[in-house]
Amino acid sequence: MIEVERDGEIQLIRFADRVNLLSIETLNELKRAVLQADMDESISAIVVSMTTLAGANLKELLETNTEEGIRWLETYWSTLSTLRETGKLVVAAIKGDCVAGGNELVMMCDLAVAAKSARFGQPEIIVGSTAMGGGLQMLPLLVGEKRARELAFTARLLSAEEALEWGLINRVVDGDVEEEAKKLALEVVERSSPQAFRVMKSCLNYWTNLAMLNWQIARDLTAFVWNSEEFKERGKDFLEKKKLKKGRFWRLY
Repeated sequence: MIEVERDGEIQLIRFADRVNLLSIETLNELKRAVLQADMDESISAIVVSMTTLAGANLKELLETNTEEGIRWLETYWSTLSTLRETGKLVVAAIKGDCVAGGNELVMMCDLAVAAKSARFGQPEIIVGSTAMGGGLQMLPLLVGEKRARELAFTARLLSAEEALEWGLINRVVDGDVEEEAKKLALEVVERSSPQAFRVMKSCLNYWTNLAMLNWQIARDLTAFVWNSEEFKERGKDFLEKKKLKKGRFWRLY
């Protein structure tokens, strides 16, 4: 569930629950909220606030076939792309764990402020998903390839301090994360030329957008993975808190 709150020239978009999942309904709500803020000329910045954002609803994914998976991912990327491309400054405010799609969403924001209790990661490999909704494409550019491989392959979560050191977020704060995110947003918009901001944001996005050139292939491959026996078995066992079976790693030669 998405809540929208206005504070002067800042639009606060908040994931309302303590633990949030990115269902189709939630993704569409988020996209509508971002579009409304983008089209409102009295709004200069957007703060996206979350406690724990645990990525896609695994139960929802387990029920999809390949065609439905492709459409799910297209909705997902349409929402993240809208968040990334808006003409307004976007600051993420993170209080808890942002993993999988949650971490990908944070990477799409211009800036990110986190509480000391926040954690970040891409643990999709555990359940058999791919982290190809932006995670594997963006992480090497933000933190370096070796660190990206470590995050993706080990599924470990970074503390807020580690995420700051690695360049995944901008600030770690002790106080109210939403208020600190608003302060950072105002620090930018009160001193910036809107025209220069738009041009600079487009230029910065250009380099990371190159990483998303494989999006259609990533989308289709992920949908095929979601419809596989291995993913459905591991996902079901994960939800039922069963021990996951160790599989055979494929040979190439």
